Amino acid sequence: MDNKLIKDQFFQMLRIRKVELKISELYPEEEMRCPVHLSVGQEAVAVGVCSALQKKDIALSAHRSHAHYLAKGGDLKSMLAELYGKKTGCAEGKGGSMHLIDLEAGLIAAVPIVGSTIPIAVGSAWGNMMQDKSVTTAVFFGEGATETGVFHESLGFASLHNMPMIFVCENNLYSVYSSLEVRQSNKRNNIKIAEGHGIVSLKGEGNDVSSVYGVIKESISIIKKQKGPVYVEFDTYRWLEHCGPNDDDHLGYRKDKEVKKWKINCPIEKTKDYLLNNKLADEKEIQTVSLELDDEIEEAFEFAKTSPFLDKKHLYTSIYSD
Repeated sequence: MDNKLIKDQFFQMLRIRKVELKISELYPEEEMRCPVHLSVGQEAVAVGVCSALQKKDIALSAHRSHAHYLAKGGDLKSMLAELYGKKTGCAEGKGGSMHLIDLEAGLIAAVPIVGSTIPIAVGSAWGNMMQDKSVTTAVFFGEGATETGVFHESLGFASLHNMPMIFVCENNLYSVYSSLEVRQSNKRNNIKIAEGHGIVSLKGEGNDVSSVYGVIKESISIIKKQKGPVYVEFDTYRWLEHCGPNDDDHLGYRKDKEVKKWKINCPIEKTKDYLLNNKLADEKEIQTVSLELDDEIEEAFEFAKTSPFLDKKHLYTSIYSD
């Protein structure tokens, strides 16, 4: 990785963090017209994956989609307007946080039903193959999605047809309030399960953007040698509640020691320390860019808040309906 890329990844992660913290701050105003699932603490996976993809490549996300949308190049104003249910939103205000889309950026879908994005991604990749398009498809999902039947069916189909796909599992250790140990056998290993489907499987450090980027570049190399698809898994950690803007550590389903350990392992602070220690940036530059990001985000929220709602005559347009 070159120094410019590392710096760019840092500011991308910082931008995503600031956007989501602002969502958290303003959500209690009750003007955002949808639930939100925030990725605070998990920014390195989104940025590491998407910075390794080309613009022409396709990405699909699930319910925790803001970071993927922004990292793939989605429009911030359109994303926030979507949260506010406005006509200027990326889905005309009809989808909300869990149905983000930006075709120009290559983020073609976000679907909230656990596991459902995986077969959609396989279908999209299959369509591109049938049209002889040289496109890599990356699909993001949590470890909970690996418990669904379509996960295995999708791996099998993608493997059988040697599809140019990267299955990206963000393992944040919890499905709502349930930890892995109460949902999956301690003998289970998703890496081996994917390998059992004939798929090359890799694992990286999900809170280290350089590690994520390296694993995805390796995955792309494997695909180009027609030895794909690839399953990759990154351990990471969400800081806030499963759904909503708040801290929920008072509920006690996660141990204080565990939460503190993961917060110390913050992907943004780790990258910042690397930049400072290697004199690739200084505190003044970081502060300057941080203030510029604050201005951008304030402007985007103002755009979202002041945008008009869609007229009711459009209720049944741009959807699949009889």
